[in-house]
Amino acid sequence: MAKKQSFGDKVLRQKAEAKKMAKVVLAEKKTNGQYSFRHKMVHVDNVQDELKEAKTKL
Repeated sequence: MAKKQSFGDKVLRQKAEAKKMAKVVLAEKKTNGQYSFRHKMVHVDNVQDELKEAKTKL
């Protein structure tokens, strides 16, 4: 038998938190002229901070 799926407050909160994530893709130029890309999931409130941090690394 299949497990029953619960739709309690806890599950709904987790779904709402998952929707508040943004994927940030950062490009870096290597010494040989090619580009490498990194990506990570960031909370929506921290996106601007991550972008500022990435710009300072250049």
